Amino acid sequence: MSSWFKRKEKGIQTATEEKKDTPRGLWYKSPTGKIVESEDLAKNFYVSPEDDYHVRIGSKEYFEILFDDNKFKELDEKLSAKDPLKFVDTKKYSERLKAAQQKTGLKDAVRTAVGKSMGKELVIACMDFSFIGGSMGSVVGEKISRAIDVAKKKKIPFLMISKSGGARMMEAALSLMQLAKTSAKLAQLAEAKVPYISLCTDPTTGGTTASYAMLGDINIAEPGALIGFAGPRVVKDTVGKDLPEGFQTSEFVKEHGFLDFIAHRKELKKKINLYIDLITNQPVRE
Repeated sequence: MSSWFKRKEKGIQTATEEKKDTPRGLWYKSPTGKIVESEDLAKNFYVSPEDDYHVRIGSKEYFEILFDDNKFKELDEKLSAKDPLKFVDTKKYSERLKAAQQKTGLKDAVRTAVGKSMGKELVIACMDFSFIGGSMGSVVGEKISRAIDVAKKKKIPFLMISKSGGARMMEAALSLMQLAKTSAKLAQLAEAKVPYISLCTDPTTGGTTASYAMLGDINIAEPGALIGFAGPRVVKDTVGKDLPEGFQTSEFVKEHGFLDFIAHRKELKKKINLYIDLITNQPVRE
C-alpha cells in the first residue's frame, strides 16, 4: 500500500479502510466552509455561529422556535393532494407525491397550526421546502385558506412562513388558482382587522412571492434569503445584463422597499409578537 494511504506515528500505522467515518448528521458545513456541531446548531436556532448563515429549516423547527414549549394544535394534518390531471413527466405525479410523503413524513408542502406564542394565541402556516421544493399545489392553497379562516373566526393574528420554489407545475392551472384564492382570503382577513405577518425565508420565489408572501400587513425576512419572482439566472438571461451585487437577497429587497425589516432567527419570536402588540394596541410583552 502506498504511503499516501498510511499514517506512521510513534510506531502506529493505520490503514485507510480501518478508520471509522464520522456518523452522518453530527456536523454541518455552511456554504462559507464553517463547520459546526449539529447539536450546537440546533441550540443556536439553526444558525451557524461563526458566519451567521441561516440554515434552511422546516415547519418542525419553526414551530419549536415560535410556539411556547412547542405546544400547538395542528390544523387539517391529514389533508393530502390528489392527481386530478393524471400528470406524467419523467414519472407519474402520483408517484412523486407518494415518494415525497415517505421521504419527508409530511402530507404536503405546508403545515398549519394554532398555539400560544409568548402567552397569546397565534395561527402559523409554515411551508416545507423538502416537499417537492415547497411548491404550491391545491392542498397548499386549501390549508393556508383554512388557516386564515381560523384566524379570522377567532380573531387570532396570522403568520405565514414562506419557503417555496413557486407553483406546482404538475397541477397546472389548479396550482395557479391558489394565488387568487389565498389572496382573496387575506383580503377577508384584512377586512376583519386581524393582523397578518408574512415571513419570507430562503427561498421565497415564483407564485408564492406573487401572492401571499408580499401581502402582509408587515413583510419581514430572515438574513440572506433569496426573494424574488423568477430566479437570478432567468432574470439575467432575460435582460441580458449582469445583475447588481446581492440581487434578490433579503437585504437587496428591503433596500428597494419590498420588506419592512429583516430579523435574525433568534429574534423572530420576540419581534413578531412585538409587532402584534403594537398593531393591536396591547401592552408589550417581554
